[in-house]
Amino acid sequence: MREQAEKIKHKAKNFLRTLGACGAPSSHAKKMEAQTKQNLLERRKARSLVKTVINVVHKFLVLLVRWLSRTIYGEHGKRMPPITNLILMESATALATKIRTRKLTSVEVTQAFIDRCKEVNPLLNCVVDNRFADALQDADRADKLIASGTMTVEQLEREKPFLGVPISTKDCIRVQGLLHTSGIWNRRNTRGDKDARAMELMRRAGAIPFALTNVSECCMWWESVNTIHGRSRNPYDANRIVGGSSGGEGCIQAAAGSAFGLGSDIGGSIRMPAFFNGIFGHKPSKFVVSNEGQYPVALSEEQNSFLGIGPMCRYATDLKPMLRIIADENAAKLRLDEPVDLKQVKFFYQLNDGGAHLVSPVDLDIRDAMEKVMAHFRTTVKAEVKKVYLDKLRTSAPMWLANMKTPSKVGFDAQLANLEGAVNPWLELVKWPLRMSNHTLIGILTALTERGGVKYGSDEYHHHVRQKQELVREFREMLGETGVFIYPTHPTVAPYHNEPLIRALNFSYTAVINVLGLPATAVPLGLGREGLPIGLQVVAGVNQDRLCLAVACELERAFGGWVAPEVKA
Repeated sequence: MREQAEKIKHKAKNFLRTLGACGAPSSHAKKMEAQTKQNLLERRKARSLVKTVINVVHKFLVLLVRWLSRTIYGEHGKRMPPITNLILMESATALATKIRTRKLTSVEVTQAFIDRCKEVNPLLNCVVDNRFADALQDADRADKLIASGTMTVEQLEREKPFLGVPISTKDCIRVQGLLHTSGIWNRRNTRGDKDARAMELMRRAGAIPFALTNVSECCMWWESVNTIHGRSRNPYDANRIVGGSSGGEGCIQAAAGSAFGLGSDIGGSIRMPAFFNGIFGHKPSKFVVSNEGQYPVALSEEQNSFLGIGPMCRYATDLKPMLRIIADENAAKLRLDEPVDLKQVKFFYQLNDGGAHLVSPVDLDIRDAMEKVMAHFRTTVKAEVKKVYLDKLRTSAPMWLANMKTPSKVGFDAQLANLEGAVNPWLELVKWPLRMSNHTLIGILTALTERGGVKYGSDEYHHHVRQKQELVREFREMLGETGVFIYPTHPTVAPYHNEPLIRALNFSYTAVINVLGLPATAVPLGLGREGLPIGLQVVAGVNQDRLCLAVACELERAFGGWVAPEVKA
């Protein structure tokens, strides 16, 4: 019995020893766990170090390229000829009023803008096609309609609010009879067989299409240059960019070569050119304005929600009537005629993106201007103003790039070939320095890098989709139906030509708003210390476009809006 009891006791001790080993980690297991944590920490430190080194190298390259640009181009380039015809200084709305009340004729207004285009285009290279002769005939018909008295002034104002006013648009929005290239070499002979829906609506409202303006290749870069029409130049300094892809449109508006125009925006293509050229530009809420007739077309419903056709003009008062027309049946949901009491609007603002990777810091001129704007709304308007920090804005660029991915197998190499096969980007890269390629360097580089990065459906892709969804929720909760978010349109004033190649991700300030599907208006705030336009963007909740437009009108009143480019002494 004693021996049996000893055996049971021995087994019990062994069982307890085993149980203890399972219940508490051994010293070896603890060491392994500590080592794993140490390895993770070291990897994070290594990644952080690599990121820091890349940032330092990038900043050095930015400074080097800026020095080279100033050395090559000089401190300041040519400016455009002065504005001498006072007709050019009127808003489109004012011109329409004077035409239908017979204080001006459509013919003399249209001729004034045609003359201005001919005067400035040799320097600026912003107009790439025109229908000047046909536009004058349209203007003559408008004058005869008014003179006939078949429609009262009130009827004309209601049914044809822009009768007789010349309008321009970019070379990716279809206009019957004009080029429709989107800056793609294989489309150099393509012409529009009918108007895009937005232009059709503007024409129905009495506007007269008369000029087509330059874009970037395939409308996917923020400097307007392509191998068909060449490079457009900024009216405030010909050595600087006009932005893209609606860069030619922003340029001709700033130069007073067009009364008003249409642009399109999938990552900032209305707002960046508006900012660089010191004019107003509005990207509408998602799905409000038809994208029919825009090329390239969106490859998914998600991309279509980012893309929007909208108004570009020198005067904020033209934004609302233009948007009402091109929104068509969707105008009702925007409640554009509902008055906005700015005292009841909640203003939120953020001065920068929080320090995004490889994105330039915001210029002091822009930050100071934003602070003055917020002080105006706080002290003069007596509105509620709050400074915020939205951390996810630091990942704006990767968020946009990931959410732009689609299940479609159509790549940028195919877009460059006008969907007629695909270009070989490696071969084009070899041909480019020999001036044998039909494509821009950035177009080739985009085709090379597009297949890399985030893959559609990958874990990283879904991570950025979740980030977007969370940011959408944050904005919805913050803005509601009475709030606006004031944010830089771009971190710097217009850079020198080709500088965007080294500052590629600066577009993220506008692109993130496209991802969110929100309306946004680029508002000019005069000129900075370099004599170049500065400004900001006003963002509101979905279908609250009227808030953006009301704020834009107030800022124009308080800060002056568009400033005519000076003549070089």
